[in-house]
Amino acid sequence: MNPALWISKTGLDAQTKDIAVISNNLANASTVGFKKSRAVFEDLLYQTINQPGGRSAQDTELPSGLMLGAGAKVVATQKIHTQGDMITTDNSLDLMIQGDGFFEVLLPDGTSSYTRNGQFTMDEEGNIVTPGAGYPLQPQITIPDDALEINVSQDGEVSVRIQGQADNAVVGQINTVNFINPTGLEPIGQNLFTETAVSGAPAQGVPGLEGYGMIVQGALETSNVNTTEELVNLIESQRVYEMNSKVISAVDQMLSYLNQQL
Repeated sequence: MNPALWISKTGLDAQTKDIAVISNNLANASTVGFKKSRAVFEDLLYQTINQPGGRSAQDTELPSGLMLGAGAKVVATQKIHTQGDMITTDNSLDLMIQGDGFFEVLLPDGTSSYTRNGQFTMDEEGNIVTPGAGYPLQPQITIPDDALEINVSQDGEVSVRIQGQADNAVVGQINTVNFINPTGLEPIGQNLFTETAVSGAPAQGVPGLEGYGMIVQGALETSNVNTTEELVNLIESQRVYEMNSKVISAVDQMLSYLNQQL
């Protein structure tokens, strides 16, 4: 069997995965707080026929070797945690982190997950929760029933204005969480990430202090997907896929020619 067939097959598989990553980025171009991914490629093992530096004669060495590659593969997908653009809203529970950090939310199994999506709402008890599944924000903050207005400061202090009271009442504090390696976080869907062994332990802090991003009320962070860039990447992956398929077609014609002539 001609090795070029298998080498090109690995190229087709790798480009198929790359196109899947690009398509997921484009599908989430309007997802609040979404972080784009990129595929990481590696070449496969080499068949060493002549080792570089090997003896070619008594007093001479081979200046270069003869090593045949076995193709390529996708070994990882990396999340790119760059800041998305800001859009302003009229919702007092729309929160954006300007800078590094994540909001912490509690999953039903008691573990914590982390998100950049600040589209929060309230449940029937007045707790601040995520809009989709209703996971509560951590630390838990409950808004009183008689609150007329909700204010969130840049350092995460949550206060409410209650009718008949001159001063706002503080009802909680929103902290943000940082990781030494946010690329190592595991995306689980619903705009959520979970801690892994390589992400590092979560470090909680006050927004705006000691390297933690500050909170902006009435604003949301858009996806950091650049659609023009992704479309260019898509065209490039498509062309590479086509070239690998042409190699398979060419090898098939060569083998067919040999079969007809022999």
